[in-house]
Amino acid sequence: MIQSVKKSICQLAPKQGGVVQSFSNDQVGSKLMTMGMLPGTSVELVRYAPFNGGCYIKAGKHYLALRRDEAQCILLEG
Repeated sequence: MIQSVKKSICQLAPKQGGVVQSFSNDQVGSKLMTMGMLPGTSVELVRYAPFNGGCYIKAGKHYLALRRDEAQCILLEG
């Protein structure tokens, strides 16, 4: 049986994307789901902030700026 490898948004290069599978932190996950980022949502990393700052992502039709520790909680399929 082959298991799919989960990776976070922070492991992507700009302009790469994926589909949200789950959240590694329930508290952060519930906040993101309240904003509309549900499992199954397609996301794309737009860019990183300089000096190891946050991430700017596109989730569906919306753009979000997230802290790096929040973005690491978003696990993608594949």
